[in-house]
Amino acid sequence: MKLKNLTISPEASLRNIGWNWMLGEDTLPYITNEMVVVSEEEAESYFDAANELYEMYIAAAQHVIDNERYAELGIPENLIELIEYSWENDANWHIYGRFDLSGGVDGKPIKLIEFNADTATCIPETAVVQWASLKANYLDESQQFNTLYETFVEKFRELHRQNPSFQKTLLISTMKDFPEDDTNMQVLGEAAKEAGFEVTFDYIENVEFSAIEGIFKYNTDSGSFTKYDFWFKLIPWEYIGWDEPELAQILTEISKNQKAVILNPAYTLLFQSKAILKILWELYPNHPLLLETSSQAILGKTCVEKVLFGREGANIRIISPSGTTETSTEGEYFEQNTVFQEYTDFLKDNAGNSYQAGVFFVGEACGLGYRRGGKILDNKAQFCGHLIEG
Repeated sequence: MKLKNLTISPEASLRNIGWNWMLGEDTLPYITNEMVVVSEEEAESYFDAANELYEMYIAAAQHVIDNERYAELGIPENLIELIEYSWENDANWHIYGRFDLSGGVDGKPIKLIEFNADTATCIPETAVVQWASLKANYLDESQQFNTLYETFVEKFRELHRQNPSFQKTLLISTMKDFPEDDTNMQVLGEAAKEAGFEVTFDYIENVEFSAIEGIFKYNTDSGSFTKYDFWFKLIPWEYIGWDEPELAQILTEISKNQKAVILNPAYTLLFQSKAILKILWELYPNHPLLLETSSQAILGKTCVEKVLFGREGANIRIISPSGTTETSTEGEYFEQNTVFQEYTDFLKDNAGNSYQAGVFFVGEACGLGYRRGGKILDNKAQFCGHLIEG
């Protein structure tokens, strides 16, 4: 694969806008000084792959619902009613997700690794930082497969057009002490503002929920409450199901009473579960974009054992064809059930670094970026932008 070095690094622009968490002062710089070079044809192949995969995910989720295979996916029982309601109700739109893919460059076939459909990050890196790096280095902005921000704006406009009875008020919530999450939501919020929404941020512990009346933010200065008709939460649905069963029930009632639109909708938890990879293989065996996935180790093949709702490369084990562990990562998800996915090599540069493509989907594929790291990409991985040439 080919990399292009940037004369002007992203560091100065990141300091100027206060995104210090990207600077990696105690580790490697999070944003690299190189970009992956892709051809126009390769960029289009990523676009086509993500669009096709989304349609396949829709079919797989419908299959799970029709056949009530929730337990296989590790879905908390207290979220099933809301999943089914949101699936049938057009008010509950899926705003965005990110496909993680191997291959796509130098003739390497594109393969699905997983779909971060519920609480995907890498928004500012993909939408803003790699674009700003192009501009800073006097490169043409048309040399990127990157309309993520503009597509967000149009998605929010369409969201309200389809839900005219709701006010254009959006509350965005994260959990405290995760600055990366806050920055991701800043970009999402700016897009919503450009689409005409009144946007407010607050941590989830400051949000009030009423099954009868809806979702409110408490105003400490005045002691009053402000109602919001749209709520985007960068809090995983499975956390709500496992740790906040009362909230899961209230959110179900809020949705059914049409007191608010909750984003991303609960049905994205079906996409988020790694067990959907096994359903996809059942429905589309030997599809060129898929890797064989099973509930047991795949005999005679190197495979990757993944927990159903793991994040940032935690609790992953690479298993040899003979069944021995080649490498693994620890994490907090070790009590979860697992699936086994056929191993595939990531793209590699001359220094041996691995590259995984991330393609954002906002109604359609709309942005490409890469994560760079070791054999298992974990929370120490770097972000690497891309450049279209040729």
